[in-house]
Amino acid sequence: MALTDDTTSTSSGNAAGNVAGALTAITSASSSIKNAWENSGAKDALANAQSNLPQGTQDTLALAKQKVFNRKNLRTPTVFFGIGEEQPFYVEKVPSLITERLRHNAGFFYLNYALVTAVFFCLTLLISPGAIIGMGLLGFAWMAMLRATSEGQVQVKGITITQKQASIAMSGVSVIVLIWLLSHIFWMALATSGFLCGVHCLLRDASMHKDEEDKVVMQGDLSLEEEATFLNTAPESDVSLA
Repeated sequence: MALTDDTTSTSSGNAAGNVAGALTAITSASSSIKNAWENSGAKDALANAQSNLPQGTQDTLALAKQKVFNRKNLRTPTVFFGIGEEQPFYVEKVPSLITERLRHNAGFFYLNYALVTAVFFCLTLLISPGAIIGMGLLGFAWMAMLRATSEGQVQVKGITITQKQASIAMSGVSVIVLIWLLSHIFWMALATSGFLCGVHCLLRDASMHKDEEDKVVMQGDLSLEEEATFLNTAPESDVSLA
């Protein structure tokens, strides 16, 4: 009996040691990747590449970031999963209510659904190192193109190519390369995330959050004075008492 207890304790200790070692290795790897990213100058190169984009492209990206990718539209896990609500998930049977639920959830949780898709895409990408290498080479190609056209245009065998033309051509090449590299990964991630997000959109009852988009944030100071005009709503009577 004592031998069995000792064996169990040893196995538990080894398992805990393995978990601790794995967590330490993950932390060390994360720190190494972060330091390599900061020391490589890739962050500055990315900022320079963004500044070299045409002004129209920069304005479009800024507008999309402000409206579509607004962080305020990313719902918290409490709202996304309905934590604390009495019945956050249930099957609706009325067709008109099902349509309204799908419409509201698609617009209310769209950024969460995009995040779920991105997470599944990244997880699926980890099993394909060839795709990671290909995307890295494609990123270097973009940086080279932006650096070559940093002055707005470049001469290639006597032909003048503007940065806008080069960006359009590079975009077409990128689409073809990404389709070739990520076709199986994309469809696998899209199918998995689409199924999960579809189930969530169909079953999640977020009707109590429908009025959130109608909220108006009041700003400024409100001073209440005795002579405030909105308090003196009674009209003055010109008729004198006899």
